Amino acid sequence: MTQRSRLRHPFNGSLQLLISSLWLALTGAAQAEQKLDFDGYELHYVVVPTTFLGAEVAKKYDVVRSDDRALVTLSLLRDGTGLVMEELTGEVKNLLSQQQTLRFTEVVEGDSVYYLAELKHSDRDILTFTVDVTPPDGRERQLSFQQKMYIE
Repeated sequence: MTQRSRLRHPFNGSLQLLISSLWLALTGAAQAEQKLDFDGYELHYVVVPTTFLGAEVAKKYDVVRSDDRALVTLSLLRDGTGLVMEELTGEVKNLLSQQQTLRFTEVVEGDSVYYLAELKHSDRDILTFTVDVTPPDGRERQLSFQQKMYIE
């Protein structure tokens, strides 16, 4: 069963602008773009400290701003259009095999669809993310990646 809740907001662009800015900042020339391509779909993903969010945006989307928390953001696109996923589950493990379940919230702003999940981490944690996604075609795919987290 998908572990997510749904938030539908009238389009005001606040989260869309934030996510777009984060992707641009984090996928510059120094880093490879964080996306997985499969069967005509693009699954974009980014993990950022929750302190990157302004207080107003964090409050609106019920995200806790803290140095030891991060936000996982996923977006599924096909031909540039945001898509709703049939199912979405995930987990994150540190090097000690301590596991957290990712609980995604679906956010719809106009034509944009995002999936957000919070997680806690320690300084210099190397985290392995495993996310199972089922796009509209009904075929499950898996995204797996590692990221080192810092407390500033």
